[in-house]
Amino acid sequence: MMIKDENEQILLAHGGGGQLTEELLRKHILPKIHNNTLSKLGDSAELNVSSNSLFFTTDSYVVKPLFFNGGDIGKLAACGTINDLSVAGAKPIALSLALIIEEGFEISLLEKILESIGQITRENNVDIVTGDTKTVEKGAADKIFINTAGIGIKIANADLGIDRIAAGDKIIVNGTLGDHGMTIISQREGIKFESQLKSDCAALSDLTCKLLENVNGIKFMRDPTRGGLAATLNEITKSSGLSVIIKENDIPVNKTVQAAADMLGFDVLAIANEGKFITVVSPEAADEVLSTCRKHPLGKDSMIIGEVKTSSNVPVVELETKIGGKRIVQMPYGRELPRIC
Repeated sequence: MMIKDENEQILLAHGGGGQLTEELLRKHILPKIHNNTLSKLGDSAELNVSSNSLFFTTDSYVVKPLFFNGGDIGKLAACGTINDLSVAGAKPIALSLALIIEEGFEISLLEKILESIGQITRENNVDIVTGDTKTVEKGAADKIFINTAGIGIKIANADLGIDRIAAGDKIIVNGTLGDHGMTIISQREGIKFESQLKSDCAALSDLTCKLLENVNGIKFMRDPTRGGLAATLNEITKSSGLSVIIKENDIPVNKTVQAAADMLGFDVLAIANEGKFITVVSPEAADEVLSTCRKHPLGKDSMIIGEVKTSSNVPVVELETKIGGKRIVQMPYGRELPRIC
């Protein structure tokens, strides 16, 4: 049996602030995510931002498995925080990166994760400007946890909010639903399908910026991650006092994803996505939003899936099924797919 060199693994001493910490930063971390701001290695990053309105968000990532078809925990962390800023109406400019690494984690795997982060941030003109690394005892962190925080600048024409939604507004999704969640659960359970499932993990800022800078009438955006479309639409009804009706025939779903969900007993509407957004737009803007989305690689399968309507009683999310019936789409309970992002 081959014994791994301890220099190829994370040691508790890597978090001790001494020579090994310095080596981890300069040899393995910085080369993957290098930029001029980060290279200063200060306790805080100085950013020159000419804006009266900044957006700030943070999230933590604990996905299992760490590597999946379509991405890994690093890509997921970078995309997830970029997307949270993007759907709020901001242009992402900077991220922080905090790593909590378990003793014994292979440095080669850490480098692969960091390469994913570096690739996504470079592609989206976003810098990692500050960060932190901690090591914990073996068994205390399930290999690696990542926290990212992000700052974005408000897009001048963006005016988003649930309070702007009105009856008659159209609901648009930029592509197929459920890809990420079903990819994670199938790999976790070792289930293989005739067509391989692939996560939709992607950074949305290029597409959302194009929409918000060029199209009037966009009222609301949200990325349907945990809880999926069902959670997002129920949040809209609860906060707006308006109902939503969606049509099953118009909701884009990959056939393999649907087959996997049916086999495992999941509702595709409640499954997490990591490269999708839901937007509510005025009826007049719907065609232009759809056209703009379909010209972009991340929006080629965009569809108008429903609309907002007034409610005489308690506002609900209603699904018009393929056979012409109707059912209420409930807010997911929260235990459907643990550890997917």
